[in-house]
Amino acid sequence: MSLAACAAMVERGDPDRFAATMAAPPTARAVLFPLYAFNLEVARAPWMTQEAMIAEMRLQFWRDAVAEAAEGRVRAHEVVTPLAQVIRDHALPVAVLDAIVAARRWDIYRDAFADRAAFDAHLADTAGGLMWLAALALGAPAVAEPAVRDAGWAMGLANWLRAVPELEARGRIPLVDGRAEAVAALAGDGLARLWRAMPALRRLPGSAMPALWAGWQTSGLLALAQREPGRVAAGALHLTEFQKRGGLLWRAFTGRP
Repeated sequence: MSLAACAAMVERGDPDRFAATMAAPPTARAVLFPLYAFNLEVARAPWMTQEAMIAEMRLQFWRDAVAEAAEGRVRAHEVVTPLAQVIRDHALPVAVLDAIVAARRWDIYRDAFADRAAFDAHLADTAGGLMWLAALALGAPAVAEPAVRDAGWAMGLANWLRAVPELEARGRIPLVDGRAEAVAALAGDGLARLWRAMPALRRLPGSAMPALWAGWQTSGLLALAQREPGRVAAGALHLTEFQKRGGLLWRAFTGRP
């Protein structure tokens, strides 16, 4: 029932990851759904209240739950319980899970990123860390970590660019430099990371490939942002349904990243 609850949560709150996970074998889904539900819960925790202290407490709940799970103490919770099973079964590094939670403190406050390095670190800790955890749990070797994290960073950037108008509407400053030329250059950086990672990603064992499928729109979205950066501010950064469905079907059929 907890796994089903995680799946339902991801279906409602993160439909792209849900579609990618449903294309994976059932054994992979049992790993991915708890991780993605955890990510979703952590990502939305700062937005559930306008009180900074309460938001901090919500994030602390997840930091404590992860630390306890690593020690064998499991809270009865629809996400924590299956997540703890994944952590134990696959010896996932708690530091990576903790970094995902800690990075979400940015969402609580209205401060801009200090510089490009701070922005890069945020994507590395959130999207990059999540993709690495998923791949590691599905059998990726440790040597693949830099490549998987690069792919996750690129995916995180694509999703971040799609979220820019909403973040600005909520009073946040999502980009270090929001000029069109800077957005185009940033998208180009994401594409460069993705292409740099691709040779190593293609060598991953087949069991780990579903961890990468959540990023099936990444290259298309970043290429579009690079060509037409004005789409980011306009909230028009999206692929056609044909492009979306075709990209995921191709990966599921071929088993490629």
